[in-house]
Amino acid sequence: MNERKTMIETKGLVRSFPFAGGGSITVLKDINIAIPEGKLTILKGRSGSGKTTLLNILSALDVPTDGKVFFDGKELTAMSDAQREEARRYHMGYIFQAVALVPVMNVYENVEFSLRLAERKDGKKGKALEAMRKERVEECLRKVGLSKRMYHMPEELSGGEQQRVAIARALAHKPKVVFADEPTGALDTDNGLLVVKLFKELVEQEGVTIVMTTHDPSLMELGDIVFEIEDGEISG
Repeated sequence: MNERKTMIETKGLVRSFPFAGGGSITVLKDINIAIPEGKLTILKGRSGSGKTTLLNILSALDVPTDGKVFFDGKELTAMSDAQREEARRYHMGYIFQAVALVPVMNVYENVEFSLRLAERKDGKKGKALEAMRKERVEECLRKVGLSKRMYHMPEELSGGEQQRVAIARALAHKPKVVFADEPTGALDTDNGLLVVKLFKELVEQEGVTIVMTTHDPSLMELGDIVFEIEDGEISG
């Protein structure tokens, strides 16, 4: 059986933040991890452990103080700001605890708008492009179980349904990796479990790599790989 390729790797990752009056605090210390392609990886830890800081660096939203990050074989930490922005736009998807759907757009429009923002110019124009968008938006909403809600407004949805729209939005442009920061934090236990089980299904169906943070112990067993972060270090 072939080993899965490594999608994300860190080497000697350090992140420190300066104090206004001088000195600094080190939030991440010598982080060395490898995240395989096509798996659900969970970064777990208590509030303040450094897991969100690590996720932000892995997802090119932040840069480390020291060390290297590789994304699909390319060194993120050696890229220019423009190259990192391109990697985020085309190859990464994001899901946050605050779903931040556009309130004046319905479910379909929220997902389609995200797809438009991440599109490359591939020669398709006019009706052909519109048809391609429609097919993909409907496919993503079907995968998250919201085909019958696509013309509802965000305010008409439950918290769990809004988070599923956010998942469809993050998947629409077929990213290589979806990053999810505490995606179940605002949900009750049952809806939280449903979201993580949906992640598992999407990993299988879409072949996407998902990296999520959580402090909820009930969700740990659902991850293919779990890294525990304690006081800025990988424990265990």
